[in-house]
Amino acid sequence: MRYALGIEYDGSGFFGWQAQRRSPTVQETLEDALSRVADHKVSLVCAGRTDTGVHASGQVAHFDTTSRRRERSWILGANSKLPDTVSVLWVQPVSEDFHARFSACSRSYRYTIFNRWIRPALYNGKVSWFRKPLNEERMHRAAQALLGEHDFSSFRSSGCRARHAVREVQAISVHREGAWVQLDISANGFLYHMVRNIAGSLIDIGSGERPQEWMAELLAGRDRRKAGVTASPEGLNFRSVRYPESFGLPEREQAFPDRDEPA
Repeated sequence: MRYALGIEYDGSGFFGWQAQRRSPTVQETLEDALSRVADHKVSLVCAGRTDTGVHASGQVAHFDTTSRRRERSWILGANSKLPDTVSVLWVQPVSEDFHARFSACSRSYRYTIFNRWIRPALYNGKVSWFRKPLNEERMHRAAQALLGEHDFSSFRSSGCRARHAVREVQAISVHREGAWVQLDISANGFLYHMVRNIAGSLIDIGSGERPQEWMAELLAGRDRRKAGVTASPEGLNFRSVRYPESFGLPEREQAFPDRDEPA
């Protein structure tokens, strides 16, 4: 059988999602827990790999197994063997044609900036911090230049293995709630460090170092060297994945309620 599962994790203590020589990683931690429940080795495929220090509240993955367990047993069994920084939120059987990565219609990220002149203690390692005032309205207007299908080479970091830089941004917004400035972005796919590179350029615009029109100029220029710095990883959260309704997977609003996030 093939199962899909929803996962949340604090990426602070992991070297990203993908299993590698350096450890621990989220993938190997989850695979070890699920393998102990299944009584055989389990291999996971995720919707989108996250980097060192990046968090997730809505990661989705799938695995194949010959073991028969109730969905509740998969969840409770895995979580009992996982560290406190990783939780399986739901498990659901899916058809064999489901693929966590290739079946996805879109993925959504949120980049959170704690914007006050005093550094945060309570959310240290969970959000980015920028001490100078940010104008979120300027950032939002500038970000609208990225909507639609474009070549995002200006926001593609070296080391990206994607065959091309064309992606479709389906929604993007910047809003403020108190000291929290949040960039929400959904796209059919993302390049290496794409969201963090966009965030870095928007911070330059929001702080007044660059004009609002600069974002459109960067996009058209297709030159990573002219864009802003890569924003820090701790502000990034993989929020959700959208799949065709035919797979019957939980909606984000059902599985990952916003009330658990800082406001």
